[in-house]
Amino acid sequence: MDVDTGIDDALALLYLLASPEAEILAIASTAGNVPASQVAANNLALLDLCRAPEIEVALGSLTPLAIPLRTTEDTHGPQGIGYAEFPPSPRTLSQRSAAQLWVDLVRAHPGEIVGLCTGPLTNLALALRLEPRLPRLLKRLVVMGGAFNHPGNTTPTNEWNVHVDPEAWQEVFDAFAAAPADRRPLICGLDVTETIEMLPDHLPRLAERAESIPRHEISETDTPGTRSKASNPIVRFVTDAVRFYFEFHRAHDQGYLAHMHDPFAAAVALDPGLAVTRPATVDVELGGTLTRGTTVADWAGMWGREPNADIVIGTDPARFFDRLIARVGDFAHAVYPPA
Repeated sequence: MDVDTGIDDALALLYLLASPEAEILAIASTAGNVPASQVAANNLALLDLCRAPEIEVALGSLTPLAIPLRTTEDTHGPQGIGYAEFPPSPRTLSQRSAAQLWVDLVRAHPGEIVGLCTGPLTNLALALRLEPRLPRLLKRLVVMGGAFNHPGNTTPTNEWNVHVDPEAWQEVFDAFAAAPADRRPLICGLDVTETIEMLPDHLPRLAERAESIPRHEISETDTPGTRSKASNPIVRFVTDAVRFYFEFHRAHDQGYLAHMHDPFAAAVALDPGLAVTRPATVDVELGGTLTRGTTVADWAGMWGREPNADIVIGTDPARFFDRLIARVGDFAHAVYPPA
């Protein structure tokens, strides 16, 4: 996993920890939603919360490849996890950089690893500079980012993860032009991830599955910043984190909901059958005054270049949320059994 944790990144990590078929080899911490050092601290603390075994967590680049870092605490909260709070973790960071971690792992396990990126692609781009064969060494790459035939969420045309480091995304798309068709990156863009809407009624369903009490509903009439009293610590964390996200989306006239971009990408990484995809050649605009950072898909082959990505164009949100609630609810119940 390469993440910029982040509310929805945290839920993506939680989803994978709750999935018995997933083995998380390592977590790379990318600067994006919050600075890389805070991302790393969040990753370590979330592993503590989940009573997870030791998983290597590496610090990534502190800045994008070519531009200053921009973070978004207004979207994700001062620590990146909404209203939730983590104590410092006793776990230690890897001595390897995130880029070196990518390289070492794919060399050690050629053709076996699925890479999941839910933040800017800075670390992956740096890894490709160290190991240009990486697209052929990975089993598959799944990324959350971009907007195709869809408005951006950062500028009129830009999705956030690409906006933070467009040069990195261009390097990655260029590199994967050499990947075989069965190893093209799966791209989960805003077109689909903004249909993955977590609503207030999803949270009491999660609490019920975990046998966490009280199972009260979150309501948009609640006082902003209200903290959860859920008996289960994982349910309490999710509720406090997601409440902040609900309030952010409402403040931007999107409704009292939260787009679960990154958990959806995690689910697709485990089960590509959740996604309907279409191949395309993707590039990133780096020179436009108004459109810099825009992801452009050539669906019809007008550029005369082979596809370098499989773009997700459809899914079943209800099926995804049923799976998320079942997995995370059962996991929360197993980690913190009711008294």
